[in-house]
Amino acid sequence: FIAGVTAPPGKRMGHAGALISGGADTADAKLEIMDGCGIKVTRNPSEMGRLLKSVL
Repeated sequence: FIAGVTAPPGKRMGHAGALISGGADTADAKLEIMDGCGIKVTRNPSEMGRLLKSVL
């Protein structure tokens, strides 16, 4: 799960140390990168239990 999926575009969320420059600083970009690497991700924390059960 990546927090910030519903954050408005251009809105900075989190602390200064979490800021990343470039195009990979959005939740959607992070989800896409993780999915491309074969990492199982969910867009909603309510889906985490089902996802964990499916990979165990």
